[in-house]
Amino acid sequence: EDQVAADSKDMAEEKAGKAAAEEAKASAESDLEMTKKDLTNSEEQLATAQATCMQTAADHEATTASRTEELKVIAEAKKILKESTSGAEAQSYSFLEVAAGLGLSSRLELARSEVLTMVKRLAKQHHSAALAQLASRI
Repeated sequence: EDQVAADSKDMAEEKAGKAAAEEAKASAESDLEMTKKDLTNSEEQLATAQATCMQTAADHEATTASRTEELKVIAEAKKILKESTSGAEAQSYSFLEVAAGLGLSSRLELARSEVLTMVKRLAKQHHSAALAQLASRI
């Protein structure tokens, strides 16, 4: 009888241990599923971040290339302006007469008008959107 009681006690402990192990297993499986879902979400966020980063890098590259092109066009415009206005000191009197006829009141306005006209002409000659945009900002 003592043996039966001891065996019953051992069996009850084994059943309790098995139940605890099954509960721990169920909890671990639940944690595993949550972790898998978190991993999937993290991988999706990583893919989105990488795509966004690549797009931003491409946009930056395009902006930099555009800026470089604009600077080249502006340098060309400056060069042409310097070449075409090299004898402007001798013609300043005639420009002032023209300015008076147009209603330009100061040398600054006259200079702006001349630069604007030249940049617009260059934009038209070179079919340059960058120069046309520069002219609209003057």
